[in-house]
Amino acid sequence: MTKTKVNEFTNVKLKIDNNVGIVTIANPPANALNSETINGLSECFDFIYEKDNEIKAIIITGEGKFFVPGADIKEFKNAIGEVKTGEAMAKNAQSLFNKIEQFDKPVIAAINGACLGGGMELAMSCHIRLAANEAVMGQPELNLGLIPGFGGTQRLPRLTNTAKALELILTGDFINGPEAERIGLVNKSYPRTELMNEAIKLAEKIANEKSARSVVAAINAVTKGIKQDLNIGLEMEAKLFGEMFETEDMKEGVLAFIEKRKANFNDR
Repeated sequence: MTKTKVNEFTNVKLKIDNNVGIVTIANPPANALNSETINGLSECFDFIYEKDNEIKAIIITGEGKFFVPGADIKEFKNAIGEVKTGEAMAKNAQSLFNKIEQFDKPVIAAINGACLGGGMELAMSCHIRLAANEAVMGQPELNLGLIPGFGGTQRLPRLTNTAKALELILTGDFINGPEAERIGLVNKSYPRTELMNEAIKLAEKIANEKSARSVVAAINAVTKGIKQDLNIGLEMEAKLFGEMFETEDMKEGVLAFIEKRKANFNDR
């Protein structure tokens, strides 16, 4: 059991415990995704990547009753009529969400409350999504005369299907946790009181029972391979599969299986 420690970034807190990093968005009163929060999240993930090897799985959640109910509309108001400013806002958020999606440690969204617009786009960039039954999710940008600009038009149809994505985007309708699970937008929904315990349990299972080497390889095979032609993806998978054969953890895992005992991985 590692010692709990907390690091703080702009509107973001990082708690580290038992090889799991819990990233909490804390931008009161409602955790709006403004430019400062986006930058704080980016700094937090840079810290995890560059400086903290003890973190093997990550959970993103929101402080209080909100996950992230959307971008900061006040920033949009200040940019009315500024095409380049709007495009820059989109690209800044997209850059962060690409960083999360391409992160080589598993990132789990624990959607504890309202998850709308940019908040849903943040959640969709995570590798795994768990939601409270009561959470409200949607892409209401068309109600503002906008479209989703932080990745929603691209990730939503990839996670559900084109028709369902267009329905949600064009109507701006909201869905709850069980409906999000039904359409494949989240992996599982739970009562709000159980959500974080379930997210931590999942994160700790990956962080402490699997080889970090194979976790990284699996994430890369899936997230990079799915964007390629199937044959290219299969080549990538075979290459990564082969690379595992030179690791100490592969040897340990195979011997443990043969000897009918639990593997003791050392991430080597």
